[in-house]
Amino acid sequence: MLVAMDEMMPQMARAAHRTADLVEGVREEQLSLPTPCAEFDVRALIGHLEWVASLFESLAGGGPMIPQAEYTGDFRPRAERMLAAWQRPEAWEGVSPGMGLPMTTLAGMCLCDMIAHGWDLAVATGQPYEVGEDEAARLLEFGEGMAPTGRKMGAFGEEVAVSGDAPVLHRALGVIGRDPAWKP
Repeated sequence: MLVAMDEMMPQMARAAHRTADLVEGVREEQLSLPTPCAEFDVRALIGHLEWVASLFESLAGGGPMIPQAEYTGDFRPRAERMLAAWQRPEAWEGVSPGMGLPMTTLAGMCLCDMIAHGWDLAVATGQPYEVGEDEAARLLEFGEGMAPTGRKMGAFGEEVAVSGDAPVLHRALGVIGRDPAWKP
């Protein structure tokens, strides 16, 4: 488990901090803009990200699923608490009582949410978005492994065809149902 933690924690931290920077870069007048997630405008997407951070904090501590709440504007502190919860080696061990999945799978889900929804927010608000090749490769690998289950559970959309020579992030986004060419 320590290998997964040692490899993934820096990626999770970069993804969470990058997403927090994006959230803080959103202007009030952008909150009602559409996003690549058809069910979310920018405000709802940030609210979802706040919930994701709190959910993965709870799960990392062996806690339960928590209900999704409305946008509150406090993503960064939630993300910091989430990262602190995953800093503990025991957070990476065993199976989650709250979701019944291996903790390493939940860490992958957390990273996937931070990267994918960070991208959603960036393209919706016209902010730059750069992901390290190692993060994009992990997202691609995770997406390919989880796609059937993710689609069945409604977490991933249908795969979007992306050229095999496209950037790794674009291929990963396509696998999880995002169109890398999406524009508002």
